[in-house]
Amino acid sequence: MVVSTEMFEELHWSRTGRTAMRCDVPFRGLRTALRSGRAKNLAVDLGRLSEGQRAVLGAVRSVPRGQLRPMSWIAREAGTGQDTDVLEALRLNPVVHLVPCHRVTYEDGTPCDAAYLPSTGRALRDAEGIDMERVAEFGRQGLSLLGSDTTRIFCHPTCAHARRITAAHQRPFHDAAEAHRAGFRACRVCRPVTV
Repeated sequence: MVVSTEMFEELHWSRTGRTAMRCDVPFRGLRTALRSGRAKNLAVDLGRLSEGQRAVLGAVRSVPRGQLRPMSWIAREAGTGQDTDVLEALRLNPVVHLVPCHRVTYEDGTPCDAAYLPSTGRALRDAEGIDMERVAEFGRQGLSLLGSDTTRIFCHPTCAHARRITAAHQRPFHDAAEAHRAGFRACRVCRPVTV
């Protein structure tokens, strides 16, 4: 946990190879972008990260506010093959407020707070209205996807479309193969991993 200005500057230098610029007021547009959820539109300098790590963080930035995605989804979107690549990129994230690592989970729905303390990730998820108790219950049951028996579409449980499914029409699935066997197709918005 960063507890002093000096510690922040050292951490920033070790992650980016650049000195931090002190200022009294946030850069123009930053506060509004963070508050409105439009931070993904801000240009971000990712320093000395590799092309693969930049791709991972770009995939993380595409996860909508209030939603979660598993590492396999991030890896697929980034074009990298392994969860270890995703973990390393998350750990090296130089701009944790602009690249929302708190929206990435392990496959069982457990948060992957590689860039900061779990309490920070919890606070950020709470602020976005993510129901982690529900996500944890899904994980305990070995479930990872939620379908609607009216539309025959399955989603990630935190997808905006999945959150609108009424309890009477919810159909949970362990994986995409199970959903396909039941005659469901993947959501075209949250694009769950189907292989």
